[in-house]
Amino acid sequence: MPDITRRRALTATAALAATATVTALAAPAASAAGHDRSMPMPGTFDEVYHGRRIQGRPMGAGGHHHEHGGGYEVLVDGVQLHVMRNADGSWISVVSHYDPVPTPRAAARAAVDELQGAPLLPFPAN
Repeated sequence: MPDITRRRALTATAALAATATVTALAAPAASAAGHDRSMPMPGTFDEVYHGRRIQGRPMGAGGHHHEHGGGYEVLVDGVQLHVMRNADGSWISVVSHYDPVPTPRAAARAAVDELQGAPLLPFPAN
């Protein structure tokens, strides 16, 4: 067995460092692709909040904007409130886009507060 030389030791160290770097860079990309799967799905809710009926439930595959809402549907008085799950697990809606909240129920309540009694109009799909 040949003696290990400084050149071979440095080459092996560089190869290990490169492998570790590639692995570290690939891990966030892999987790981002399935970010919704790593976070628990919120439960179903149906309540009256400030005189408005708000509902939320997990959606089956194939729903419009399924990728944005994390597979979850929110309704205010029967009209769909478009919600989106952020990478950190917080939620935003088309009504309160700049105020992230921890759950879809909180997003529905924030939308009702923001609407101040005005009806939620259907959001046109592209």
